[in-house]
Amino acid sequence: MTPTHRSTNWFRDAPLLAITSVVVAIMGLGLLAGGAWLAALGGSVYYLIAGIMLLLTSWLLARRRAEALWIYAALLAGTMAWAIWEVGLDFWSLAPRGDVLAPLGLWLMLPFIASRLAPRLRGARWALGLVLVAAAVIVGISLTSDRHDLAGTIPESDTTGAIASSAPAPAAAGQNWTAYGGSGFGTRFSSLSQITKDNVKDLKLAWEFRTGDHKGPDDPDEITNQSTPLKIGDLLYTCSPHQIVFALEAATGKLRWKFDPQVQHNKAFQHMTCRGVSYHATKPGALTADGTPAPSNCAERIFIPTNDGRMFALDAQSGVPCESFGNKGQIDLKQGSEIQTLGFYEGTSPPVVTDKVLIVGGAVIDNYSDRVPSGVIRGFDIYSGRLIWAFDAGNPDPNEMPSASHHFTAGSPNSWSISAVDENLGLVYVPLGSSSPDIWGGGRSPENERYDSALIALDVMTGKLRWSFQNVHHDLWDMDMPSQPSLVDLRSNGGVRPAIYIPAKTGDIFVLDRRDGRQLVPAPEKPVPQGAANGDRLSPTQPFSELSFRPSGMLTDAQMWGSTMFDQLACRIKFKRLRYEGPFTPPSEQGTLVFPGDFGMFEWGGIAVDPQRQIAIANPQSIPFISRLVPRGKDNPAAPNAAHPPGTELGVQPMYGAPYGVDLGIFLSPLGIPCLAPPWGKIAAIDLKTHKVVWQHRIGTIRDQAPLPLPFKLGVPMLGGPLVTAGGIVFITGTMDDYIRAFDVRDGRQLWQDHLPAGGQSTPMTYDAGGKQYVVTVDGGHGSFGTKLGDYVRAYALPERSK
Repeated sequence: MTPTHRSTNWFRDAPLLAITSVVVAIMGLGLLAGGAWLAALGGSVYYLIAGIMLLLTSWLLARRRAEALWIYAALLAGTMAWAIWEVGLDFWSLAPRGDVLAPLGLWLMLPFIASRLAPRLRGARWALGLVLVAAAVIVGISLTSDRHDLAGTIPESDTTGAIASSAPAPAAAGQNWTAYGGSGFGTRFSSLSQITKDNVKDLKLAWEFRTGDHKGPDDPDEITNQSTPLKIGDLLYTCSPHQIVFALEAATGKLRWKFDPQVQHNKAFQHMTCRGVSYHATKPGALTADGTPAPSNCAERIFIPTNDGRMFALDAQSGVPCESFGNKGQIDLKQGSEIQTLGFYEGTSPPVVTDKVLIVGGAVIDNYSDRVPSGVIRGFDIYSGRLIWAFDAGNPDPNEMPSASHHFTAGSPNSWSISAVDENLGLVYVPLGSSSPDIWGGGRSPENERYDSALIALDVMTGKLRWSFQNVHHDLWDMDMPSQPSLVDLRSNGGVRPAIYIPAKTGDIFVLDRRDGRQLVPAPEKPVPQGAANGDRLSPTQPFSELSFRPSGMLTDAQMWGSTMFDQLACRIKFKRLRYEGPFTPPSEQGTLVFPGDFGMFEWGGIAVDPQRQIAIANPQSIPFISRLVPRGKDNPAAPNAAHPPGTELGVQPMYGAPYGVDLGIFLSPLGIPCLAPPWGKIAAIDLKTHKVVWQHRIGTIRDQAPLPLPFKLGVPMLGGPLVTAGGIVFITGTMDDYIRAFDVRDGRQLWQDHLPAGGQSTPMTYDAGGKQYVVTVDGGHGSFGTKLGDYVRAYALPERSK
């Protein structure tokens, strides 16, 4: 019998065995080639060895030899030992290493495969069977615990008490929710306690409102609704992506009025979003910043910034623009800037409201050019809209006002996020981003460097700098100060200390005395990697807070992940080809792994603080990015080009005016999932007396991202912050799986959840109406985050019997 005749009979007599042999050979060749590449890069040799063993298995199967099962059993046993050595008994790290090999081993055990093999079949099947049983036992054990989980409980003695302060603090949010973070302190805490750990499971949808504001064909991909509504009196105020303002009846969700600023749909906008509105009520006998009596019209007003660079003041009861504010109810925030290109300056976050002054920042387009509008922070008369002061971080004299001969500094650090305010101290705390462009700093002036990625404390009435703290020196990683800081009065035997908590993209939480910026939790300067691109420079050190969710060690290829061993191998190769020397590895033409990535471990949602229990709730996330500098050339011209229009934050960013563009992207496997092993998102509690993490758990499943709605709890990325209540409940909605969840503040145990009709990339709030506590979430989805878009405002409450 010739070899050709033998092959033909083989496929005819044992087709499943023949196909299996071919499939195993293909797998082996893939692992052999990829494994050799990885080994040459200095990575694990496992994949190379596994490829060889699979090819040997395939050859033996083709020869119908039972030794194929012995070889495969040895491969499985070796894989199991290697996996445990690399990642321990962590289920989600073990699973991709065996989710192809183990089912294939079961397939080889089946009679229509194994019965075709000879001789000594019984021993071979026993060997493979025992290895499979051992693997099942190990997987079972790995499911019983989570090495990323931190179990703990807040002591019961710490769950009561009242806010103590040497000066009167602003009223905690309770019946009303009057500012983005509940109050100017930005704590996202409510004194309401009707909903408790015992009855939260009974929450039901009380009402739902649809805004009707949807993504249009001329809108950018980055469209989202990140609004946290306000509630004052009997009305709830919220907004939609095109900055349409809605006033709803708090008890029913019925529309009272709406205001449309007629923001055009424009793909050139980098963002199309609304994080919320601001509210101001005129006090009896109030004076303007000029000392004149406050106008009688618009005694209560709502402020809304727009994506096209305007600010509106609306009568809170009717939605009609306030005639005495600016030009018939609006001011142009582009005034004073030399560059006024539509979409280059966007108001996406609610301004700070004080007794007399409206304090406004704005988003400036990222990584497009060094010729972009100023990120100046401004104080306006809250009644007339007249400009009172300016803080232009890129100007040698940051308080210089605009004039016929002076414009604000192009590209100076901006504040796109939300600020906090302590009116008792007369200070507003403003988180700043970096100068434009973000990923290249070779041309930055010393003035721009001073306040890059810093928190600045400004005098509310004058805009004069009181103090500043820089989170990243010479920021080349887009590590803005992204979150609204939280103001907390810390209690101890020594009295009360006014503190400010500043969550950073790096995963650090900086804790300072909010009076003078002195560190309350040490943040020592530590050496960081060097070797900047030609023409740029680096800071030799960066601050590292001792209160941090930043991973303590370096990433390794053992932490690379995939849904199978094959895409995990691809991620390992990708990782080894990138430049990575730990946090603050500089951008490079080779491609740099940025971890924590541009999304940041903390984003605009910030943290929630319970001042009674003296704890903070945080929801850090961990997603690496890749930053690759692109030299000027055919695909990256030095002047604006239709190939690289504004309106995106991922892909090739032109950075006109710099010697490089930059290609930014999330570090993903070929299947589009993160290359870093989960968890990618957690929820945690911090004891503010010790600044230690008390408990920490994964949050979120892949239900709405996977091909099948599987509720696997990996811990997923999220955009949006937590809410904490006096009733001992934490609410959060920002996860990628479109859920609102409630947790017990004492130990982080999940108590309740409900599936949302769209992505809840916002921060929930709560209020009282008619003696009933409501929890409200805005569910509009997030375009570039990949969650389902929608136009929902939803309120939950307890049935009458459960209160």
